[in-house]
Formats: sequence, C-alpha cells, structure tokens
Amino acid sequence: MSKRLYNLVAKVMSVQSSAINDESGPESIESWTSFKGYVLLYELETEFKVKFTIDEAMDVKKIADIKRHLKNHGVILND
Repeated sequence: MSKRLYNLVAKVMSVQSSAINDESGPESIESWTSFKGYVLLYELETEFKVKFTIDEAMDVKKIADIKRHLKNHGVILND
C-alpha cells in the first residue's frame, strides 16, 4: 500500500524496497545513518510537498512514524 514511500526510503538507504516495511528504521537498516536520515527528510518533503517540524523529524523511529506524520500533513498513501 505504501509502495511510493517504501521505494523512496529504499533509494535513499541503498537497499531493496522489499526490505522496507512499517517497522523498518535506523535500528533495522544498517545503512540508515544520521546523514541519510537528513537526506530522507529532504526527499520526503520534496516528494510529498510537505514541511516537517523539528519535533516530527526527531520523532521518527520507524517507517510507521513517517506515515503518521505524512497523514497529519494530509498525504494519503494508497498506492
């Protein structure tokens, strides 16, 4: 359902999109460094045309958190 988001995360983290799910995060993706976290934030804001607050960015522990914040910004992930 969230293929667009998973593909974006996979691209930034240099992993297969099949390795991404709602529970994926820095603890489970070895290539998820703090720098790549900032790159991901930029790519998310660009792709989905949103601006995350510092609190939202710091709150992200897994993909499910990103989905929640995107939903709060009115983004519907139904692809």
